[in-house]
Amino acid sequence: MNTKEKYALAEEVIAFALKNGAQQVSVAIEDSRGNDIEIRNRQIDRLTESNRNGLTLRLFVDKKYSVHSTNRLKKDELFKFTEEAIAATRFLAEDEYRYLPEPDLYYKGGGSDLYIFDTSLESIQAKEKINLAFQIHDEAWEKDESIISVSSFYSDSISSGVMVTSNGFKGDIARTDISIYATVSVKDEQSRPSDYWFESGLFFDKLEKTGIGQKALERTLRKRGARKIKSGKYPMILENRIATSLLSPIFTALNGYSIYQKQSFLAGKAGKQVTSDIFMIDDDPTLKSEPGSRLFDEEGLAAVKRPVIENGILRNYYIDTYYGRKLGMKPTSGSTSNIIFKGGDKNLTALTSSLKKGILVTGFNGGNCNGSTGDFSYGIEGFYVEGGKIIHPVNEMNITGNMNDLWFRLIEVGNDFMKGTSVKIPSLLIDAVDFSGM
Repeated sequence: MNTKEKYALAEEVIAFALKNGAQQVSVAIEDSRGNDIEIRNRQIDRLTESNRNGLTLRLFVDKKYSVHSTNRLKKDELFKFTEEAIAATRFLAEDEYRYLPEPDLYYKGGGSDLYIFDTSLESIQAKEKINLAFQIHDEAWEKDESIISVSSFYSDSISSGVMVTSNGFKGDIARTDISIYATVSVKDEQSRPSDYWFESGLFFDKLEKTGIGQKALERTLRKRGARKIKSGKYPMILENRIATSLLSPIFTALNGYSIYQKQSFLAGKAGKQVTSDIFMIDDDPTLKSEPGSRLFDEEGLAAVKRPVIENGILRNYYIDTYYGRKLGMKPTSGSTSNIIFKGGDKNLTALTSSLKKGILVTGFNGGNCNGSTGDFSYGIEGFYVEGGKIIHPVNEMNITGNMNDLWFRLIEVGNDFMKGTSVKIPSLLIDAVDFSGM
């Protein structure tokens, strides 16, 4: 089904729903195609090709709201589906805040091409993708006698869809995504260390395709002989690859749902200092050829670049129209796009060299953060650093603290941004973090 046909079908479903008792309607029609390949110890472990399509119907009936999905897209079946969905919605409780966004918030069309669709991806043969997965695998396979297992993965998707609402929104989007990945596990005297490396992007020809298996092996071998160190406060370097994990509680706390449910340690702090003044993040959906780029969000709200935290001061929350009404706050968007962290002038090597004594954290092993208070505890693995040099691997230790305090201890920001991800965050140096043995 092409874009024109999707629009036509969506408009017919909306007209039918309005005629049969709905006051407002939103319809999204999407299809996707994808491939997943996994090689394990020189054997093809998984080889799948998927084709999916579906329609999502959002209904607003007598101040009641419901969402329904189906993959049966024949018109007569859709009309019956819609009729039954309207009848079911009438049994729900009323919610005066549930109605479509105000039309002036919608994307109005005419946006520039974001270059997030690889027109050549569909023509790439399965054999080439399988060969790439084997190449990644063989970069590590049998390269060290301690290897227990090697796995490599290739994944891609081609998706397109339209959204139409009964109060004037029309928008469509098409995008591609490709990722390749390797993981390695090895023997050690006391454990079985494992690690991984990945590359991802939107365009097959621009994807970094070499060195993935080799980097996964090198990272794994570095973990042998890991041990705990004495509990205490240490400077901590967060490697760029995993810094997002420690940043995610901030974005959960910025969400309108969390604020309304009183599960946000950042509620009521707009315009206030919430982090170190070198902490600067923008949300920018307008960037060309980036994974989080978009012209509109899930509600159809026009995508706009916004500061999130500026010199440590909280500037914007993530507020959809529903929670905006309940909280009396202006809608921004209920979801992130591209998160852009302002970088510094040092890479990871330079940050590590600057440490007299500290810990380079390269992975998390479980843990949690209390959304209401910001208290956290995470298991970590990484490396003990002394005199600017890595001394030995570290594991079976925790970091504990509170998010409201932790980010005020950010003292240096790197310049080593990961490519191909929607969160552009470099390695970070945070002072005086509590480390303890598990």
